[in-house]
Amino acid sequence: MKLLKKTISLFINLLMPGRCYMCGKIVEGKSALCAECYSKMTFLSNQCCPVCGRPYVFPSEKEPVCQSCLKEKPKVKRLRAAFTYDTYSRELVLPFKHADRTDMAPFLSKLMIRAGQELIDSCDVIIPVPLHPRRLLKRKYNQAGLLGHAIATTCQKKFLPNTLLRIINTKSQGHDNRYQRKQNVKDAFAVKKKKDIRGKKVLLIDDVYTTGATLNACAEALYAAGAKRVEGLTLARVCRFI
Repeated sequence: MKLLKKTISLFINLLMPGRCYMCGKIVEGKSALCAECYSKMTFLSNQCCPVCGRPYVFPSEKEPVCQSCLKEKPKVKRLRAAFTYDTYSRELVLPFKHADRTDMAPFLSKLMIRAGQELIDSCDVIIPVPLHPRRLLKRKYNQAGLLGHAIATTCQKKFLPNTLLRIINTKSQGHDNRYQRKQNVKDAFAVKKKKDIRGKKVLLIDDVYTTGATLNACAEALYAAGAKRVEGLTLARVCRFI
């Protein structure tokens, strides 16, 4: 049976060779990125703020928590991301987010698992940041939901895609500053089934972290419903190295 599966896989690869998700070049085997595109990505390590995950260039033992978190403590207790959101990674993120490339979810989720294994191991349930029903109808899928489902399935965690709801159809935040984003998502989320998260450690899943406004608003709703602890894991994050 294993030999048959291997033969079929080789036959499929010959007929339909894999292509790099970013540049379209043919790649060998199950690779999703060619070596050149992979080298352009800035993957994030554990040399970061232990709270928000903001990367350090020169880690400091005296001040492990970044100034931003000391100034305003995030509602999300810990955040990790797979890579920085920049000129190169946009070529990977945007097709998945806006161009129906749902086939990319398994590969992207593996990058997130590698970055956030500790958070995944310690959580009780995994919840994706929800879209408003109107936006979901227009987009046809929730990219955070696809990532969350893939992570939960791989790591054998309970996945709750319908527990957290976006009750306000918030406007796009692409050009908003930190304050505007915070106001835009204020009271935008609610918990449908409080019993599902009461006393539980929740891991929120999203695609891109910018200022943290959306994840923090989600965390507020989850804490109000009785969650014990809320952490976050995203595919990418906008950041300045410190």
